[in-house]
Amino acid sequence: MDVISTDKVAPEERFAFWREVSSKVWVPYDAHCDPHLLQRFQAQVAISELGPVRATLLTTTPHAVRRTPKLIRQADPEAFLVTCTLRGHAMMEQDGRQADFAVGDLGLYDSSRPYLAGLLPAAEPSQLLILRFPRSSLPLPPRDLRDLTAVRMPGERGIGALSSRILRQLARHLPELTASETSRLSALAVEVLTLALAGALDTDSLVPARTRQRALTAQIHAFIQDHLGDPQLTPGTIAAAHHISRSHLHRLFHRQGQTVAGYVRQRRLEQCRRDLADPRLAAHPIHAIAARWGFSSPAHFSQTFRDAYGLSPREFRRQSETGYAD
Repeated sequence: MDVISTDKVAPEERFAFWREVSSKVWVPYDAHCDPHLLQRFQAQVAISELGPVRATLLTTTPHAVRRTPKLIRQADPEAFLVTCTLRGHAMMEQDGRQADFAVGDLGLYDSSRPYLAGLLPAAEPSQLLILRFPRSSLPLPPRDLRDLTAVRMPGERGIGALSSRILRQLARHLPELTASETSRLSALAVEVLTLALAGALDTDSLVPARTRQRALTAQIHAFIQDHLGDPQLTPGTIAAAHHISRSHLHRLFHRQGQTVAGYVRQRRLEQCRRDLADPRLAAHPIHAIAARWGFSSPAHFSQTFRDAYGLSPREFRRQSETGYAD
């Protein structure tokens, strides 16, 4: 991962430096910063190249960029760019539409047509995660996709929420992820986004079966994570929540070499292990931590934990407190 920052550039030269850098990182465009903000301008971008996908984590003070017909004629990677707002507020204009984006919201724009994008003034620098990928990565009609540029995709509901969740996870862990892990998350984000866009266009049938399957699996994983504390989290409730049969659900997990119950148990144990090692939760009874993550029987939890980690929950917590737990 490469990091480029204005930190070591003289204040009066920062925006000119950033204008040149950002045109190379994304696409050539004109950049503008209000004169009264120039002296306080700061920006940093972390870049990960993931085959056809480029993931960039941008942290910056307010400014705007404009992609003009002239710049498009000069150079066009024929790419889509997807933004996820992580902090602050953003705006975008393309194809006669304008939208504002809050934290968690997603936006799509096309490098081959003019657009305007900007970050609004805020108390602290704004932050965006931006994925750039070839237009051919989306198996959807380009003419139809024009209807979705500069459209706010809410990050709090539906398949858009899952896309947002994956992108925020990618942004949070980008510095520590391996190239293969980052590539996997980026590819998954594009596949889930494909499903979200296809749903908005009512063209689900054009999405390859494998893409639908991977997106559905990611949706199920997110649902399980959100409901780990529910002791009634069963294959039946999971399948019903996603409008599929239990046999379909079991096949999805079988293809991954897992069982539904095994996956749920593993995720619950990981959460319990994390809480037992957290000094801030040292006063919480072990049975309360187990119950928080869906283990209703303390005896069953203790045995399951020992089978997984070779220690009882009490022994693990004690070793964590003395610094000997792995």
